[in-house]
Amino acid sequence: MFRFASLGSGSKGNATLVATGNTLLLVDCGYSAAEVRRRMAPLGVDPTDITAILVTHEHGDHIRGVAVLSRKYAIPVHLTHGTLRGCRDDGFHQIHIISPHRSFRLGDIDVTPYPVPHDAGEPCQFVFAHGGRRLGLLTDAGSVTPHMIEALDGCHALMLECNYDPDMLANGPYPPALQRRIDGRFGHLANHQARELLAALDTSLLRVLRLMHLSEKNNHPDLVLAALRDVSPACCRDVRVASQDGGFAWVDLFD
Repeated sequence: MFRFASLGSGSKGNATLVATGNTLLLVDCGYSAAEVRRRMAPLGVDPTDITAILVTHEHGDHIRGVAVLSRKYAIPVHLTHGTLRGCRDDGFHQIHIISPHRSFRLGDIDVTPYPVPHDAGEPCQFVFAHGGRRLGLLTDAGSVTPHMIEALDGCHALMLECNYDPDMLANGPYPPALQRRIDGRFGHLANHQARELLAALDTSLLRVLRLMHLSEKNNHPDLVLAALRDVSPACCRDVRVASQDGGFAWVDLFD
């Protein structure tokens, strides 16, 4: 078994689960400990099952509940030096500093961090591997780099940010300064940038694509799916949008 699920994805909170039969990883936690427990229950797991928490960066929608969850359930936290410096609450049960350029192993999952351009202290995203399968995660990046493409090449499943539609952002409710931040080189990926990244990847093994971190005010699932339709490989028959309210259910990479 090698599976993954989302507890929710968007500007109000993010949390992702990656699991084998022996290991359960939580990537980010933008929800309270009680809310995490509530969202995990339908997936048949509990915070007491978590092996470790991985943190991509220190923004509130990704780290809001990490420290409390870590202390309450004695869960170790893995994050970069820069992310740790940016945390308002760094009273974690146990801290493991990671390099965004060095792989490590948690339980029976190989974890490969990689750096991304985002307006945070030392942000990174992750590729997970188990049993010959590779799962890529990419959200919260303002532009596409060659290193990101190299890291995500050849994945069997991919969680990919499609944060905003440029026209909706330009004509939406956000003030100009916030629009510039989102649309900047260290902001978020637009639909067309996600399309360009997907087109640049080796997707010959890609079976599952989850579209992540959609803005509720500056994007729409129909626009995302339309933007990626003709670059999604024929072998990828499972393409869905992750929701803010419910994320998505378990996907097993060995099914």
